[in-house]
Amino acid sequence: MNNDFSELIQYLDDKFSKVDDQFSKIDDQFSKIDDQFSKIDDQFSKIDDQFSKIDDQFSKIDDRFSSIDSQLEYLKENKADKSDFNNLLTAVDAYAQKADTYFQEMVMLSHKVDRHEKWLQEIADKLGVKLKY
Repeated sequence: MNNDFSELIQYLDDKFSKVDDQFSKIDDQFSKIDDQFSKIDDQFSKIDDQFSKIDDQFSKIDDRFSSIDSQLEYLKENKADKSDFNNLLTAVDAYAQKADTYFQEMVMLSHKVDRHEKWLQEIADKLGVKLKY
């Protein structure tokens, strides 16, 4: 009877050894799968870093667009419109009119001075006085 158990024990031991071998192979396969997942995780980490850099670049671009938008708003608020241009033309026209009037008065004053000099010369000639300039 002892012998019968030993055969059974040997049989079961062989079966367990085969199962252990199969589990060992499965463990090896899982180890390979873990290695592959580790590689994939590394690749995803690299991709995540790249996306982070892209996000930073988009953030910088967004800041630049915000700056440009504020500059455009400033330009829109401070641009010269048609009424400003008309006001400028009116001021230039008024100045030109005043300048023209002033120049006409200067011409008239010059003629008046010339006339007075002529009269003074005539008076001096009649009185026999010689004028020095």
